[in-house]
Amino acid sequence: MIVKQPATLEKTGRIGLITRVAYGSGDVACNIVYGMISTLLVLFYTDYAGVPAYLAGLVMLISRIFDGVSDVVMGYVVSKTKSRYGQSRPWILRMALPYAMGAVLLFTIPQTQSTALQFTYMFITYNFVTTVCYTAINLPYGSLSVMMTRDQHEREMLSIFRMAMSPVGRIIAVGCTPLLVSRLGDNQMAWVLAMAIWGVLAVVLLVFCFARCKENVHIEAREQQDDVPLLRHLKLLVQNRYFWAVLLLWALQGTLQTVTGTVMPYYCKYIYHNDSWMYSTLYTTETVTIIVAVMLCPFVRRYLSKSRAILAGAVVVIASQLIFLANPNSFEWCLFTVILRGIGQAPLNAFIFSMIGDVVEYGQWKNHIHQESYIFSGGSVGAKIGMGAAQAAITGIMSLCGYISSTGADVVQPQSAIDSIYCIYVFAPIVLMGVAMLVCGLYRLDKQYPAIMQELEAREARGEL
Repeated sequence: MIVKQPATLEKTGRIGLITRVAYGSGDVACNIVYGMISTLLVLFYTDYAGVPAYLAGLVMLISRIFDGVSDVVMGYVVSKTKSRYGQSRPWILRMALPYAMGAVLLFTIPQTQSTALQFTYMFITYNFVTTVCYTAINLPYGSLSVMMTRDQHEREMLSIFRMAMSPVGRIIAVGCTPLLVSRLGDNQMAWVLAMAIWGVLAVVLLVFCFARCKENVHIEAREQQDDVPLLRHLKLLVQNRYFWAVLLLWALQGTLQTVTGTVMPYYCKYIYHNDSWMYSTLYTTETVTIIVAVMLCPFVRRYLSKSRAILAGAVVVIASQLIFLANPNSFEWCLFTVILRGIGQAPLNAFIFSMIGDVVEYGQWKNHIHQESYIFSGGSVGAKIGMGAAQAAITGIMSLCGYISSTGADVVQPQSAIDSIYCIYVFAPIVLMGVAMLVCGLYRLDKQYPAIMQELEAREARGEL
């Protein structure tokens, strides 16, 4: 008679370099498309499609309601998915092509005097890409790291590779697009062609991620939680205090990138009077700085916990914005300060997804239920709401201050609109990172984590969660 041995806490060994790169490639693909959505799409709507700024912001704000619901639904769907490829991994392959095709449709908005028609078209295409396709890829992609390994160091390295590589997608989409659009005719069709090129690249990278990243973590005791009702999952999620901490940090990370990425092209266009190479230079410089600094974050971990490293980075971001005030009309001075800001953002980018993995283990330790798909979906809701609210706030403030939308022709903006662009660019990052400092100051899981994992190992050796 064969006796089945109880499961033990799996660490699954070292993850190879190619697999780490493949995992990071998934977020490169996501950011090639979503980078456009969270930064340049507003500029395209207002200055190329002629959509009123308030209308673009309204679409993005209302869509976040549906987006939040879709995250919860997708978390449930992933938890119930059973296939030969695992739970999370198959969704990366299934949704790759619809994601890319939907992204192209975003830029084929009809130029018409009918704001109702434009609103309807934007609402449908925007939600197809973000609420449906992006959610169905990015949420399973995020939870995939927890299913690849339970070794904290390896999970940190996956997070670091992810967040070192993901800005490459933004460089491709955001840094290169203005130059490419200019070469292709600087009109709406140029945007469509540019997005088609990025869409093909995104599909290739998602397939690479799917092919190399395998789900290696199998906890036999998890079978007992298959019948846990959805409402109980949600209740436990709400009661997990560290879930709220990482939700806020994830939202702040995405919101900061959205604010700077969305406002910077307007700042370059109307304050520096250059809307092509200056914006590309600033955005690319900041993003490359983040990449390099993120790769150095493992050395930072020798001296600081993840939460303390993020807190220190937030101080650097705030300092960079205050330094910028000394000479806000100088492009060279702005270039210097975005380098500082990039260094400050690096710890949050590097460690946020590893921290979410830690919260998954904390939830299992506290409640005897493993909730990786629900924790990642809940965190994603916060991040998306933060980014959507930021875009809606930016467009709302600009509209209230008299911003004039156009279809590519040069217009003279009122000083009140230019002042609003200046204030958002300078002060919004200070507020966001001030909140991040507060969250990190109250975060205690880094100290508790080693003892939690020891207890989980003992439990799982007994066949328990």
